[in-house]
Amino acid sequence: MRLIRGLSHIEPLKNGCVLTIGNFDGLHLGHRAVIKKLVERGASLALPVVIMIFEPQPLEYFLAENAPARLMCLREKAVEFSRLPVDYLLIVRFNKYFSNVDAEQFIDDVLIKKLNVKHLVVGDDFHFGKARRGNFAMLKEKGKIYGFKVEDTGSYYTDGLRISSTLIRDALLEGDLAKAERMLGRCYSICGRVAHGDKRGRTIGYPTANITLFRKNTPVDGVFAVTMTGIDGVEIKGVANVGTRPTIEGGSKVILETHLFDFDKEIYGRYVEVHFKQKIRDEKRFQSLDELKARIVKDVIEAKKFFSEFNCYDDGL
Repeated sequence: MRLIRGLSHIEPLKNGCVLTIGNFDGLHLGHRAVIKKLVERGASLALPVVIMIFEPQPLEYFLAENAPARLMCLREKAVEFSRLPVDYLLIVRFNKYFSNVDAEQFIDDVLIKKLNVKHLVVGDDFHFGKARRGNFAMLKEKGKIYGFKVEDTGSYYTDGLRISSTLIRDALLEGDLAKAERMLGRCYSICGRVAHGDKRGRTIGYPTANITLFRKNTPVDGVFAVTMTGIDGVEIKGVANVGTRPTIEGGSKVILETHLFDFDKEIYGRYVEVHFKQKIRDEKRFQSLDELKARIVKDVIEAKKFFSEFNCYDDGL
């Protein structure tokens, strides 16, 4: 997969392409159904598969800090796309032009002149252009004029519910990780690079691997049983806190700090992935470090109990 930043950097597609456009936040099962259909059309037409996403996401441009929490940062999204049979991931900066461009002009300038699209696959709720005037019906009409086909994948359901990034955020906010996993097709995770912290955890006997989350809002908050991958090809169990550490700092900077069980290697600078398995409790402010330490002891016991029961279930016992 080639990652292209900006329409000006994509090479001419003389024979055209098959294309889909969207946020793809979380790359959930509904998104993957869209991409699966796109890949099938690309193979049948012998054309490259192109995914177009915007950065920032449109709601982030319009709402700034009040935008919904992201399920994925850009790097996480790019890594997931690289695992799929996609030829180009086109990242387009969402700016004043795109916030005001008419839907018809977007079709003319971007889809036709720039990308030479031959087949477009979109979700059933796809809208675009100023005031969200562009929709599936408009694309179908324009396709008749310009000679491209448009395909709607329809909704994707699980447990009788239409899968969406919003529904996944709601599940994560409620601590229902199992429900989120059914919609994502995998357990929810956060990636990042392990950074140096204040090493306060070491002083109370629970050192942590810290990842600074460069965002105001996160879809998860609190204490969780987790696993970490990205270190020596193994999955390491642990307990993690996502939040602002109110007992120690009480600031606005959100940190993911993970205490790994039976692990004492230096992993600063390593890019890792933390997989959220079970919520234990909400984050809270304690009156002292001793009170915090006592609560961490209980959190570790609960996390280990979860993994013990989870492993038995996996083994069919």
